[in-house]
Amino acid sequence: MKTAALITHGRPETASEGVAATAKVGRAAGWRIVTTPEELSKHGEAAEGIEVVEKLPDSPDLCLVLGGDGSILFALRTYAGTEVPVFGINYGTVGFLAAAEREELEAGLGRAFGEEFEVLTLPGLEVPSLERVGGKIGLNDVGFLRRPQDSVAELSCRIAGEEVGHVRCDGLVVATPAGSTGYNLANQGPILAWGVEGYVVSFIAPHTLTARALVVAPSDVIEVGNEASRDPVELMLDGELAATLAPGESVEIHFRHNIGHLAQLPGSSFYRRVREKFGMLAR
Repeated sequence: MKTAALITHGRPETASEGVAATAKVGRAAGWRIVTTPEELSKHGEAAEGIEVVEKLPDSPDLCLVLGGDGSILFALRTYAGTEVPVFGINYGTVGFLAAAEREELEAGLGRAFGEEFEVLTLPGLEVPSLERVGGKIGLNDVGFLRRPQDSVAELSCRIAGEEVGHVRCDGLVVATPAGSTGYNLANQGPILAWGVEGYVVSFIAPHTLTARALVVAPSDVIEVGNEASRDPVELMLDGELAATLAPGESVEIHFRHNIGHLAQLPGSSFYRRVREKFGMLAR
């Protein structure tokens, strides 16, 4: 019997109907579906038929996510470095990483449990010096953000040992191709198509006319430093606080190949997805 690990949206009221359908469709397909007590407590009777385990298994046959991009990223980080495919059904706002929409829930579940999907390998960004229980990898981006109560930040950026920027700003974002449609896009950085070998760095609200986003080769290491005379800045992995970069400190960011495995339906197109997700929001 094959096993699927279930991860759901942080707002349970939006996904409980999907949990009930998952239990039904999965059981009919002969799958064992497991989740944690924390996940189970979100959904009450809707989770009947789903097995409770103390922690998610290390190598299930599938990780099924009922949620938005944040939940899908959490699942990708949970199974980073493994070959577990993450199949997302969008219960969020944009759902750029999702394989199916909630309006096509049963069809999407059928594809997931029938293993009728392709697997796209995604790169990640590693902060090797980071000591963190939740890991050192971001699938979308690594961000350095000025805290709201502090004065403007002053960050330096070195790439392959060469300083390319020393800028007063609100922060800096380093993003993978998958993450280039997130904070980097909102920051007017370039979109990198999935499959592009490289990553992008962009300053947030730079106090200069010359700071431009830069696409970096995957073999080049980025080093971000915080000016000694400034306040600490927050270091974020995929939008979650991971550490604080103290004045005078710096960290390296490394591009890592094939960190995540994202399930996608056959024939899906990155460019169609860009048009449908962001063209719709721009109307």
